[in-house]
Amino acid sequence: MTTNNRSWRRAGAFAAIATVSALGVGLAAGTAQAHTPVWEVTCTEVSVDLTAYSPKEDNTVTVTVDGKDLLPTETFKGNFHKKLELPKHDKELTVRLVVKAGDDDKFSRDESKTAPVCDDKPSPSPTPSETPSPSTPAPSETPSDTPSTATSSAEVPPASTKPSPSGDLAETGSSSSTPLIAGAAAVVIVAGGGIMWAARKRRSAQH
Repeated sequence: MTTNNRSWRRAGAFAAIATVSALGVGLAAGTAQAHTPVWEVTCTEVSVDLTAYSPKEDNTVTVTVDGKDLLPTETFKGNFHKKLELPKHDKELTVRLVVKAGDDDKFSRDESKTAPVCDDKPSPSPTPSETPSPSTPAPSETPSDTPSTATSSAEVPPASTKPSPSGDLAETGSSSSTPLIAGAAAVVIVAGGGIMWAARKRRSAQH
């Protein structure tokens, strides 16, 4: 009987130790999952999500930008969710989050992040010179197939004033057959004169 009692006592002690250990692990896991601060910073806003904080104690949260209050100290219980709009800026901003847990200071947070500058400049559009149209050649690339026929009257001398290659006088409008006609007329005149002279001599001989 004594031996059996000792065995039962040992078994009960082991069971108690195992139960306490399990409870300790569960409590540690619950503590690890509690007090979850999540916050994000963009170029335009700050989003703050604080979950699983003490629902009984007063917890506080503060957000500053370059030392100035963006969210003055605010008290919450349990959870806190808020989005804060950042002021317009042309340089990076330093955003600081301070969370104080009401149940235990080891769950408090003091963190800083950088808000970048928003890149809202439109992209430059390409100029016509950068994207030439292959189907539209430049005027200098298409030479004219038909030369210009417009000439000035001063560039072409008139035919009537063109000098003769033989050094003769300029043409006066007479035909090239004029010398032949003049020669024939002279022969007729000479022949007529001869006939008249022969007729007179014949008359004088008769008388």
